[in-house]
Amino acid sequence: MLGESIGVASFVVWLCLVFARGGFWRIRTSEAPPLEQAGAPPAVAVIVPARNEADVVGAAIRSLVGQSYPGPYHVFLVDDASTDGTADVARVAAKQAGREDRLTIVQAETPAAGWTGKLWALNAGLQHADSFGADYFLFADADIAHDSGNVAGLVRRASTDGFDLVSLMAKLSCHSLAERALIPAFVFFFFMLYPPHWVSRSDRRTAAAAGGCVLIRRAALERVGGLAAIRNELIDDCALASAVKCSGGRIWLAPANGVRSLRAYSDWAQIETMISRTAFTELRHSGALLVATVVAMVVVFVAPPFLAIVAKTFAVSALGLAAWLLMSAAFAPTLRYYNRSALWAPLLPLIAIFYIGATMHSALLYWQGRGGLWKGRVQDPGQGVN
Repeated sequence: MLGESIGVASFVVWLCLVFARGGFWRIRTSEAPPLEQAGAPPAVAVIVPARNEADVVGAAIRSLVGQSYPGPYHVFLVDDASTDGTADVARVAAKQAGREDRLTIVQAETPAAGWTGKLWALNAGLQHADSFGADYFLFADADIAHDSGNVAGLVRRASTDGFDLVSLMAKLSCHSLAERALIPAFVFFFFMLYPPHWVSRSDRRTAAAAGGCVLIRRAALERVGGLAAIRNELIDDCALASAVKCSGGRIWLAPANGVRSLRAYSDWAQIETMISRTAFTELRHSGALLVATVVAMVVVFVAPPFLAIVAKTFAVSALGLAAWLLMSAAFAPTLRYYNRSALWAPLLPLIAIFYIGATMHSALLYWQGRGGLWKGRVQDPGQGVN
């Protein structure tokens, strides 16, 4: 019987997700360990790529130049052909913070063939920061604000625990109705794909990072061949983490309390655009993987409440209800992290339908030659472009 088979599959999958997927759903935030290092603190260069970010870059730069880091420290903002005065806003912000000496503005050239825009800008920042002699580079997005001790905490984590790359997923805005409904699920799905506990284990291949806040050792970046080694990657943060781990390096990822996104999503369409920009890239542009993913999400997320409510037999209904309860229980900690009511948890199947639609839209954009659209640039052109 098809309903019984789907019910069993959904229940078994949720048992595995809850009890055998690295505890991804627990949302563990952690304090950085005490620094156990003799001598002077290592030098840190912060690279901030920015393209038309005038509305948010001021707060980001103030938070970065105002860090309490005790060692050599400098911020390089790379203005990627902005037309809204991004660089001027950044300069004013640094001046208001009384730390103009900590900021250098770099003007990026037009991206070379084969490079995505963000990686090209980051690479331009690295070239200008070369003379600074940094031991670590912090790649920070222009729409991310950091608590004053964040850089020191990242360096402590890397130095004390021996990590080559440490990354914090910024706490995303969760105020509008669309954000309250969709953002916690975005984080839940991300950590389901990349359980942080597995990311930090050397015996697991799982590798990931959150691009808004990535600290990497200079030696580790050089060992993987620099950013040129991943120059055409659209999901650059996870590609960099994978390169570091494959080279024998250790990586660490966690959700953050002291790092927050300044980017607000006022409606459903803006969040859909954020998802569809990279969803099909995550599936390696494979139609077969797209079909498999849609089927899997229907079975795992959509089927349980449907079976629980409309199944004609008690056994099938019980399986659907059990899977639905496990799903809701697993989602609850992420809702709590975002200060949302647990009453949202049973609605995850409806939210998953939105994500299924965004994933299918991502594939359509790629096939139309409009994939990876970011700040007016098509970075994943697909089959629609010759």
